[in-house]
Amino acid sequence: MRKQKPVKDSFVIMTELVLPNDTNTLNNLMGGRMMHLMDIAAAISAQRHSNRIVVTASVDNVSFQAGIRLGNVITLQAQVTRAFSSSMEVHIEVWSEDVPNGTKFKSNEAFFTFVAVDQSGRPIDVPEATPETPDEISLYEGALRRRQLRLVLAGRLHPRDANELKALFELE
Repeated sequence: MRKQKPVKDSFVIMTELVLPNDTNTLNNLMGGRMMHLMDIAAAISAQRHSNRIVVTASVDNVSFQAGIRLGNVITLQAQVTRAFSSSMEVHIEVWSEDVPNGTKFKSNEAFFTFVAVDQSGRPIDVPEATPETPDEISLYEGALRRRQLRLVLAGRLHPRDANELKALFELE
């Protein structure tokens, strides 16, 4: 039986100030810089859960809902949603804050997948993630569908074998 770890133990908060070197010619945070920060926060979360070296395996649709301006404070929140044998799904939310104006909004969201590896780079088992809150349970329950979709899109799972996805669409 695999060791179990509460999802909350993987929670990460990372805060950054958007500086001129981080922005494009419109003074908005560059998308690549945002993804770099998201990858770091998500990797720390996966490492906390697995206590192992982790590598990024995939990034789901990154939604850029609103631009982040020069001088804004960004807060990234990451947490493992579910762990499989050696892989972990991590959910990341990015909040942008204009401190002088007192406004805050969610600007980005994504799911990253990490694989825990040993010192030789071979996949290694990770603890099972145990959700406790209603939000954690909801993300946990959706993780298998998201995983199957990733595997179908990568050509590693035939759609007819994606039972969670078929159930979602009530396909026979």
